[in-house]
Amino acid sequence: MTALLTFTVAQQICGVPALGVRDVLGAQAITRIPLAPPEVAGSLNLRGRIVTAIDLRRRLGLPARGPGAAAMNVVVEWSGELYSLLVDAVGEVVALPASGCVPNPPTLDPAWREAGRGVHRQAEGLLLVLDVERLLAIG
Repeated sequence: MTALLTFTVAQQICGVPALGVRDVLGAQAITRIPLAPPEVAGSLNLRGRIVTAIDLRRRLGLPARGPGAAAMNVVVEWSGELYSLLVDAVGEVVALPASGCVPNPPTLDPAWREAGRGVHRQAEGLLLVLDVERLLAIG
């Protein structure tokens, strides 16, 4: 069984391994970082630690959130640093059998295919399992 924290990005259900999630936060004040890549929304302060915020909509080539739509923060750790993945809404932690994960469909957009580990078929549609390391490999 694999435990995944689920969330949505532009109405697509996604998940990341729950053991890698450090925090889930509501909307936060984000400070812009000059000359950062477009998918880097900025940084935020989490209990005295600087956290780089990555806008998954931009990272995955999707349109920006509508005006007034606040992003949720899924804080993950990678290479000893904290990163916030800006998502539209956070779901729940689900336990899925590892055998139920199938490879990404060949018709999946290249940005999503690059960031995904595979998909789980569910009643609501496909749950795309994202690879945090690939998501954070910017540039």
